[in-house]
Parts: sequence; structure tokens; C-alpha cells
Amino acid sequence: MMGIEMKKVALLATALAMVTTGSAFAADLHVKALKAPPPPAFDPWDIAFGGAVMSDYIFRGVTQSNHQPSVAAYFEPRYNVTKDLQLYAGVSAESISFANRAAAEVDVYGGIRPTFGAFAFDVGVWGYLYPGGSCADNVGVITPAGALVPGGGVCPVSTTTIFLADGNVMKKNVSFFEVYGKVNYTINDNWSVGVNEYYSPNFLNSGAWGDYASVTAKWTAPSTTFGASGVGMYVSGEFGRQWLGTSDAFYGIPGTIYANGIPYKSYNTWNLGVGFTYKVFTLDLRYSGTDLNKGDCNAFTSAFNATGTTSVTAINPGGAGSNWCGSAGIAKLSFDLTAMSNLK
Repeated sequence: MMGIEMKKVALLATALAMVTTGSAFAADLHVKALKAPPPPAFDPWDIAFGGAVMSDYIFRGVTQSNHQPSVAAYFEPRYNVTKDLQLYAGVSAESISFANRAAAEVDVYGGIRPTFGAFAFDVGVWGYLYPGGSCADNVGVITPAGALVPGGGVCPVSTTTIFLADGNVMKKNVSFFEVYGKVNYTINDNWSVGVNEYYSPNFLNSGAWGDYASVTAKWTAPSTTFGASGVGMYVSGEFGRQWLGTSDAFYGIPGTIYANGIPYKSYNTWNLGVGFTYKVFTLDLRYSGTDLNKGDCNAFTSAFNATGTTSVTAINPGGAGSNWCGSAGIAKLSFDLTAMSNLK
């Protein structure tokens, strides 16, 4: 019995030695660690671009296209310093219909977009360029042959000068710039509100300063509103006020207290609409209006198709009236893409 017990002890000691040795060997073995996959490379550059066709080009309640259809396009490179700080510059173009027959509106702009939590800011400079225009006058000179050559009032007497039979005048160059600041606050997945401020020392190159401030609100429908169709919807609106100063003598009224310039009428403007989105496309249906009467609208816009004689105001003594500032319904179909999201 003593021999059997001794054998058991020997076997147990051998087993323990093997376990201990195996554990020591295991500790000495080099185990290759699995490397985590590298995070995706951060590309700070992006490009946004898009275009639109609309039934009317309305800018702060005033038509820029004589209440006719307009097309637009834009191109905007962006640099994301961080996920909460973006630098951008861009160019856009819109078709217009001005009294000076400018070829188009070409916008150049740039700025910075910092984000702090639910607050998204946007600060920058926006230049509005109107190339290809000609000086427009309301008088002309009759040649010996009996032809009317426009000019002689505020524009040169020239065959390139435009004659406006409704009594208005307009500069050849109406380009100007604005500095702006905007902030948007996202309340939740459905609601957001915003405040906007724009200032120009020489609005439309008229000699008058301009200041525009507005508040906005937007409700975005839940993504399940139209089931799994991928169609989204929103309702948005804006209320703003355009303050305007006094023009230079080009737009003055000879023989009156406004010979050196007219004090443009400041006005309120608003819009309300509903939009439908699908992938990169948006259909926006909107109502827009202002509180400008036809006479003061005519003095402000220099419309080439003003009519009548009853819209008399202090700055519009001729009485011709324009509907360019009146209520309008706008249908706009647009597409918007970014290189990082849509072209990868």
C-alpha cells in the first residue's frame, strides 16, 4: 500500500510540474496583438454645387425677373478646419430682367461657418455683380433724320443708351456688396429657427445704404411621413425688413426737394412655403409679398414696364406704378449635391 501511495504522489508531482512548466512556456511565448483598423482618413475638402429652375426669381419680396421664369446655378468649394468650423467661397448665377438689360446676376461670396452645439453661425461677404448693363434714360435727342437717340438726362446721348418710356432711369452698373451674419438654432429633429442680418453701404450702387434683417422658422416632417418612399417634407417661413437710405443725384427728381437724391421707402417682406425633397431634388412652393405700394416700388426698382399715372407718392411724382414688389407665388425645382456625399 505504501508503494501505491508513493506512486500516486509521484504522478501528482509530475502533473503539477507539467502544468507549471506549460504555464511558464505560455508566458514566454510572443503573442502577436491584433491591430485595430485605422480610422478613415479625414478629408477636409468638399465641393457643393447645384442648380434650379423657378417660375419667378424673388429677392426680398421683389422680382428680379419681371415675374418671369429664371434659372440659377452655384459652385461652392468648402474647407472643414474641424467638424465644427468650415471655410467656404462660391460663385452663383441667376437669370434676371432689369431695366438696364444686364446679362445676368453673378454672385461671388465667401465666409466662415462655425457651429457650437445646436447653434450654426454663418458670417461672410456677398458680392452681387450685374455685367453687361447699359445706362437707361427717360429722355432723348431727335436727330435731323427724325430718329430718337436716348440720353441727355442722366445718361450719355448714345445708341447704346436705353430709352425708358415709363419715365424711369437706371445706372449702367448696379453691382454692390453686403456683409452678413446668420445664426440658426436647431431645437429638435423637427424644428429650427434663425436670425439673419445683411448690410450694404451702397445698395444696388444707388448711393443709398441698405440693411436687411429677418427671422426664419422651419418645420421638417418626420422621415416616416411618406413611409419608405424616401420623400421628405418641410414647411418654412420668413419675415424681414429692408431699410433703405437716400439715393445719389442720379435718381434724384429735378426741380424738387429730392433733386440730390430720393429717400427710398423701407419695407416689410415675408414668405411662406412648403417643400418636398427626394434624394438630391427639392420642389419648393412659396408665397411672397411686401407692404410697398406700386408708386414707391417703381421708384425703388426702376421697372421698365411701369404703367399708369395714379400711383403718385412723394418720391414717385409721375404716378407710374410697378407690380414688381407685389404678392407672388413661386414654384422652384432644384438639385443640390456635395462631392463627399454624392460623388463617392
